[in-house]
Amino acid sequence: MDWVIEFVLWLMAVLLSITVHEFAHAKYAHWAGDPTPEAQGRVTLNPLAHLDPLGTLMNLIAAYSGYGFGWGKPVEINPGFFRNPRRDWVMCAFWGPLSNILLALFFAVVVRLMDATGLGLKTPFLDFALIMVLANVGLALFNLLPIHPLDGSKVLSGFLPGVFDRRYWSFQITYGPILFLVLVLFVPIVTNGAVRPVWLVLGPVYDFAVRLLLG
Repeated sequence: MDWVIEFVLWLMAVLLSITVHEFAHAKYAHWAGDPTPEAQGRVTLNPLAHLDPLGTLMNLIAAYSGYGFGWGKPVEINPGFFRNPRRDWVMCAFWGPLSNILLALFFAVVVRLMDATGLGLKTPFLDFALIMVLANVGLALFNLLPIHPLDGSKVLSGFLPGVFDRRYWSFQITYGPILFLVLVLFVPIVTNGAVRPVWLVLGPVYDFAVRLLLG
């Protein structure tokens, strides 16, 4: 039954993390002047407003197994409503991964306090807190990759000069999804998991971040 409990804890952690991630996008866009997320009912912490059924399943599999990828229901925005389009375009994208970083920090503090006091010894909540740290560090780093359609592609585009921004974004729209699928799915499948380009890049950073948070 241990694997059932672990599966349920991962499911809860992924649902919560995706919900907060998409809410952060919607909340910032609403704050920046875009009425679109509120009109579509996305400025809420209700998980049903943010979850894509297939994306949620894939996200759970990816988080639990280390293979593949998942997604939440994308928040639609209209940058034309932003008070400061360039700044808000970047920050709206960044607030998704940032929310996962904040969740990881919060639950890392919870884990350390429970461990120091002995309150969390062999309890499901301690396991849940640990999973929240692991899942949110992974989600934040993965979403910050500068490959469309991940948030990192938008964040990076906002720091480039105008003409290079246009060239960069044109490349991302055309080739980003292809590059994304090749790196995240095609290469690991073809090599039977022996080569995972994304993990080669993110793995050391992930391990360092987890050790830094949990000690």
